[in-house]
Amino acid sequence: MLSMLDLPVPASHDGRSRLARVVAALTAPRAVPLRARPPRPNAGIDGPLGRIGSLEVRLARSRKDIRRAQRLRYDVFFREMNAMAGAMNRLRRLDVDPFDSICDHLLVIDHAAGASRDGGAAKPRIVGTYRLLRQEVAERHFGFYTQDEFDVAPLLARHPGKRFLELGRSCVMPAYRDKRTVELLWHGIWAYVLHHRVDVMFGCASFDTLDPAALEAPLSFLREHALAAPEWRASALPHRTLDVRHAPRNEIAARRALSDLPPLIKGYLRVGASIGEGAVADRRFGTTDVLVVLPVSHINPRYIGYFGADASRHAA
Repeated sequence: MLSMLDLPVPASHDGRSRLARVVAALTAPRAVPLRARPPRPNAGIDGPLGRIGSLEVRLARSRKDIRRAQRLRYDVFFREMNAMAGAMNRLRRLDVDPFDSICDHLLVIDHAAGASRDGGAAKPRIVGTYRLLRQEVAERHFGFYTQDEFDVAPLLARHPGKRFLELGRSCVMPAYRDKRTVELLWHGIWAYVLHHRVDVMFGCASFDTLDPAALEAPLSFLREHALAAPEWRASALPHRTLDVRHAPRNEIAARRALSDLPPLIKGYLRVGASIGEGAVADRRFGTTDVLVVLPVSHINPRYIGYFGADASRHAA
């Protein structure tokens, strides 16, 4: 599930549930218990990926970094957005799932967030995060998070030589939801994509409602104007598909439907992304998810020019 961030204008599913796949992976003879698994290295990327003023973007370097990102996610998803937290989530005040142990965690850190309690130097604060899962890592463990909602296996099979990267669990602290923070997150993603020679980004983007009537116009607009080409398309799993009426083309008020799209989805479309077939109700988070697919070759050239073909715009 992705939070509703805005982008700067120039800016093999096997039928089992996600829980069943994760449990099978964790109970296999070679599995290592999550708590015993050491933190993942920084995917070969050391140091900051970019800076704007007091803000820095980098990958998590420790369990403590990941816990701080999980705390931010909890505050945004469960306190602000009223997602349904489980007992352990509430007890620990963390948004945690098994995928955290295999993902890289992109962080935006404010080094001037506020003075420490003893009046000393300012204590850095994590103010934004994105979770990144590369295909080769997913395939060594229990697949992609998205596979529980969309049948991405045919998409992957159609592009055997491509490297896929799943984006997810993005959120930003309310006071930092501005161009600088979002720009740094996307600068960090772009640097990561270049480093790992990623060919395709994908993930779920969300509408903050489960009401089919409220979704009719925007989902009809996406189906009519942003549906992925067949070679890049993946469909919602039949048992997860939300039943939403699609209005005929002549009934779609395109300008209004476009304005009603969540900022993140509008941002993806500006960059060059397209949308998969169907939508899924994520009742735990109270959202409706669509699949976003963004081949790197489809990125609008002005965004590559803006961030730099070598991710140099905000280089540290």
